[in-house]
Amino acid sequence: MTGTVYKSTGSWYWVKSNQILYKCRIKGKFRIKGIKSTNPIAVGDKVDFDLETKNNEETGVISNIHERDNYIVRKSVNLSKQTHVIAANIDQVFLLITINNPPTFTTFIDRFLVTTEAYSIKTILVFNKIDSYELEQRAEVLYLKDIYEKIGYQCIEVSATKDINVDTIKNQMTGKVSMFAGHSGVGKTTLVNAIEPGLDLKTKEISEQYKQGKHTTTFAEMFDLSFDARIIDTPGIKGFGVVDMEKDELGDYFPEFFALKQDCKFNNCIHINEPKCAVKDALEEDKISWSRYKSYMQIIEGEEEHYRTDIWE
Repeated sequence: MTGTVYKSTGSWYWVKSNQILYKCRIKGKFRIKGIKSTNPIAVGDKVDFDLETKNNEETGVISNIHERDNYIVRKSVNLSKQTHVIAANIDQVFLLITINNPPTFTTFIDRFLVTTEAYSIKTILVFNKIDSYELEQRAEVLYLKDIYEKIGYQCIEVSATKDINVDTIKNQMTGKVSMFAGHSGVGKTTLVNAIEPGLDLKTKEISEQYKQGKHTTTFAEMFDLSFDARIIDTPGIKGFGVVDMEKDELGDYFPEFFALKQDCKFNNCIHINEPKCAVKDALEEDKISWSRYKSYMQIIEGEEEHYRTDIWE
């Protein structure tokens, strides 16, 4: 039988085939194939499985993983040499961003976008909770939108609680597999519930002490929606470690850098100390955002994402 993985808890996988969900496990061989990922199978994977009956319970055994069209991957939090595949075979990602309560920093946004660019996954930036912002926060939203819209990313201002632009998100989801991602507390689950109230996913309040969200989604999970769409809800992501990026290719995943690459003096320019670098010239002329270049330098120098460990889970 062939189906799609809808949920993974690490040891068991729920696979949907012909509208039926089967509880499956994997053969041990997947764990010794040299897969460096902490999870050899991810939500969204297409798999082959066989049914078996033990102790009067019918379960499945996954025997094969189909080749992925794409996937979102990051460094595992506790095992830096390993990676974690968040989801696979995605049509688009909605990255939820909040200015405060909790704050989303450009470093995180840029690292996420580099990964989705590398795997050619369309990413839409969703500025959530816009109904709660005062003048200063509204100005920051407009500033960030200006940076990312100039690069070519679609930005949508949303309030899940006030039903602002929820239909815009819904329309773009129709006929697609969409993944929702972002820090804990940015309102992913609330937005999903606004899009499809019948799901009634659990939400928790933001921690007032640390202005951070509490993890409500423990595992990535896919849901079929009532309007010909599927959504992958993911756990809140604390930091985003970029995986398998060579220095000479990293700039290709920053669209504004890639657009200028042909004007650099050297074909293999990595936009740091080389003379007659079009990217550095554009930076000096404020045609490229300094925050984007800072993110680029952090990644290329192998720095971990900077976030205050006292406020993130």
